[in-house]
Amino acid sequence: MNIDTVADVYQSLSKDTLHSLTRIYHQDVIFEDSAHKLNGWAELSSYFDNLYQNVIDCRFDILSKHQAGDAGFIIWTMRLRHPKLKGGSEVAVQGISHLEFRDGKVIHHRDYFDMGEMLYENLPVLGSVIKTIKKRLGQS
Repeated sequence: MNIDTVADVYQSLSKDTLHSLTRIYHQDVIFEDSAHKLNGWAELSSYFDNLYQNVIDCRFDILSKHQAGDAGFIIWTMRLRHPKLKGGSEVAVQGISHLEFRDGKVIHHRDYFDMGEMLYENLPVLGSVIKTIKKRLGQS
């Protein structure tokens, strides 16, 4: 397996294709992002099942991918529609996944993205506070 296979799986990921994740993840995978650290395929599988049950839509646009030996990264935009974020409208989040492979599967997956861009800025009340702070810092 290589980075292209992982990118292809994520590019076509949906509620109906979650089973395709078994092709790319090692049983002992460690998955980390800004809010989670999951150990093993059982925890990761449960995470994805819950995520896709609670969203209207979640899809990934793969912008770039690179691999060197047993490590690589994917640059992506996640397009998320959740009933509790931005009134169910689409939220676009830029991110990057760092991946390490063992035995032909992903053994370590670490996502890097701005949690504020995904979550905090799109919640009622808190969103306007975060946007005001960013504007004052000259970031928006």
